Amino acid sequence: MKSNLITRTGHDQLVAELQHLWHEERPEITKKVNWAASLGDRSENADYQYNKQILRKIDRRVRYLGKRLEELRIIDFSPEQEGKVYFGAWVEIENDLGEQKTVRIVGVDEIYDHHPQNISIDSPMARAMLSKQVDDEFEVITPLGKKNWYINAIRYEKPENSSI
Repeated sequence: MKSNLITRTGHDQLVAELQHLWHEERPEITKKVNWAASLGDRSENADYQYNKQILRKIDRRVRYLGKRLEELRIIDFSPEQEGKVYFGAWVEIENDLGEQKTVRIVGVDEIYDHHPQNISIDSPMARAMLSKQVDDEFEVITPLGKKNWYINAIRYEKPENSSI
């Protein structure tokens, strides 16, 4: 089961996507479908079939986003998180081979937003890091075996309108 956690930024992006699909893309495609339908025989009409397919995809995504947004729980930064790895943290890590990465622990709905540093809170890497502090070591079991990582730095995006 996937978690229902999401950062405020991730939530805002999903809301923006829903608004864009509903108010811009869907009306545009609906016009094209209506135009193509007015030409007559729909079974031989590639424009009609293609745009109808796009419309179905948009409607599926709109339904999904509508339901998903109701289920999600926004997690904002809290001062108690400072110094430890929790949801929403940017974490700089390093392994025994000196490989370094910076990752951000986010909700499953945010790992597909074209940000390669985002990792799901449900991933083995994120689970192993939770509650750790700078200089702590953690172990992740991968298909290639156990890997040891070290926490070099932890930071959070704090709300702009906050005095935190």
